[in-house]
Amino acid sequence: MREVRIHRYLLVGCWALVVGCAVHESTSLEVPAQRNLFSEYLGKSDSEVEQKLLEAWDHYFNGDKETERVYYPVGEDMAYIFDVGNGDVRSEGISYGMMIAVQMDKQDEFNRIWKWADTYMRQTSGPLEGFFSWHCSRDGNRLDQGPASDGEEWIAMALFFAAHRWGNGDGLFNYRVEANKVLQAMLQLRQEPEGDVVAMWDRDEKIIRFVPFRQWAHVTDPSYHLPAFYELWAEWAEADQAFWSDAAEVSREFFKQAAHPETGLMADYTYMDGQPFVHNGHEDFRFDAWRTLSNVALDYTWWKKDPWQVEQSNRVLKFLGQIEGGIPNQMELDGTPLSDSSSGGLYHMAATAGLASDREVAMEFVQALWDAPFEEGEWRYYDGMLHILALLQVSGRFQIWGP
Repeated sequence: MREVRIHRYLLVGCWALVVGCAVHESTSLEVPAQRNLFSEYLGKSDSEVEQKLLEAWDHYFNGDKETERVYYPVGEDMAYIFDVGNGDVRSEGISYGMMIAVQMDKQDEFNRIWKWADTYMRQTSGPLEGFFSWHCSRDGNRLDQGPASDGEEWIAMALFFAAHRWGNGDGLFNYRVEANKVLQAMLQLRQEPEGDVVAMWDRDEKIIRFVPFRQWAHVTDPSYHLPAFYELWAEWAEADQAFWSDAAEVSREFFKQAAHPETGLMADYTYMDGQPFVHNGHEDFRFDAWRTLSNVALDYTWWKKDPWQVEQSNRVLKFLGQIEGGIPNQMELDGTPLSDSSSGGLYHMAATAGLASDREVAMEFVQALWDAPFEEGEWRYYDGMLHILALLQVSGRFQIWGP
């Protein structure tokens, strides 16, 4: 099982409106204009925001190979995102790298990462065919054959955006075809009565599984719930559109069951009804669960379908904001600290919750994100990926790239 250890970009003043119109013309979706909290709350100009994003890209993708970057080219046409602290390459990081690259209009880097994932991580036969091994060594050796479901989700979404932003090429770089292959693999029923592998999604519950193995079939990870993405798959996927539409609504309801009523914190792992699943401390708010702050807020800022998401984002930011000193990076769901350490990644995700919360509770976290130094050192991978994703989201540059 996966254990995560932590310790020239186009100015878009009115681009969100253009994207919204483009999507509306080709689908039934109406996309709200994207908010830029750095401008709204801190008075930052478009050029200042652009510079911040370029500096983040240069640090994490082109910086010093020993202390700054997490992106490493391989040969003439491949690259990977490296989890420095754990010494491996994860489908999580690969998928984040692809998403960051498409949002930053970096097609060469996108293609390199995607080719590495296809070459080394993607299973081409057997019961796991179509899935991506969740972690590999730097030379591409699979350290675990099994997938982690969030990697597939982010890879599929990044591929759809690439298809719409850059157009489709041939073979592996026909992004739309490849995105649909990933979605189909996720929903594929694995017809093995005696086997261990099951579909990545519980098709009856319409909930994503933590991993697609029979003994874990009743377990999900709240940070894997991405209703903002499912809304788009309901429009763009070649098949199962009704399933994806339903899945978006199910995940929105799931969040309500998973969130603690006072703190708003969610567990790393839960049952399908949102109740914590006890396993090596993952019944608590730990490193995976930081991302639930972003998942709720991103869905609200894109679709505004559930007012509860504002209530939830206010709840969790009010709780975090009243903690004196550094916010513990691990807590029980009632807020009892489980660590004496703070982590940049949690603060970065808290800033994204500002997209769905009131200014008075979001302001300090938006300011903290703007002021945050770029992550360095042994544990720069996870905090760093969340850092640049948060900068994109809070600045309104985490766009829906429609057909």
